[in-house]
Formats: sequence, C-alpha cells, structure tokens
Amino acid sequence: MTAAVTLQPASADDLPRFKSDLQAAFALAVVEAFGDQLDVPMPSDATLETAFSAPGAVVLRILQDGVDVGGAVVTINTETQHNSLDLFFIKVGQHSSGLGRQAWFAIEQRFPATVAWETHTPYFEKRNIHFYVNICGFKIVEFFNPRHPDPHEDGELEDLPGEGEAFQFQKLMRPPSNA
Repeated sequence: MTAAVTLQPASADDLPRFKSDLQAAFALAVVEAFGDQLDVPMPSDATLETAFSAPGAVVLRILQDGVDVGGAVVTINTETQHNSLDLFFIKVGQHSSGLGRQAWFAIEQRFPATVAWETHTPYFEKRNIHFYVNICGFKIVEFFNPRHPDPHEDGELEDLPGEGEAFQFQKLMRPPSNA
C-alpha cells in the first residue's frame, strides 16, 4: 500500500531545492511537448521569488513517507476564500503514481473554507489539463491566446513555447451564496 501524502510548509532553507525541483518538472513538460531544452530555468528564479512572497502565498512541500515528492504554492484570500493554485509540481520520476491526486486533495482538506479554487496551465500541457479536469474536478473557464490575452499575465509564460496560450480553470467547492 502506498504511504499517504502529507503537506508541510516550506522553510527558507527548503526554497533552493524547491525551486530546482519545480524548474526540472516544468522543463520536462516542455521537452516532452517540443523536444527543445530551455535556455533558462522556467519559471525564472525571479518569478518564483515573487510567487513565494506574494500576499497570502503559502509554499507547501509535498511529502510521502517524509520524503519530498513535489510542491505547491497557493494564494489564500482570507476575505473572499477565492483561492488560487499558483504552482504545483510532482518531482521528475514520480509522475503517474497517484501522488498528484493525493496532494491536491490534501490541499483541499488543508483549506476547507475555500469557496473556489483557480489555476491555469499552458495549452500544450495535456497531462495537466487531464489532471485538473478529469482527476481534480476543475472546469475550464477561459482560454488565453494572442486574440484574448490574460490581463493578469506577468510575462512568466511568454518564454514558453506555444505563443502564451493557456487555460484558466476553476473549481467551485460549494455553491456561491446569494447574499
């Protein structure tokens, strides 16, 4: 039987390894889709630092049997409880074993007051699209592309192949109140 996945807040000492593991996981997706190596880490160190220090950001290590197997950065809006999954990864070599599913549901349990979760993924990342829609229960709510750019995009996806095309996902955790 597979050991349960747990979440642990990342410390400042954890962040260098967290970054490199995340960047390796993201690079793998680009290589699988396009066969090209990235010239620079993606997301950049600067983008990751911004995500880590954003208001409401929570950086989580994903552990199985006390061993790092991935990570996530979520932003929690304590007023609206419309929260976002900003970054999520399972380490290279750990995919297709159910860790992502377990980790996502552990995140949902950790933040039970959430009304809605939002996340996004590049258009070419079919494995992510499958994961968010078919495994986690998200719905695609928007498609960003050159004719309909993401108004909140900070340039992070510009360097990725695929012309900045991305899907926006949302998962309602409970019906919105009519108040």
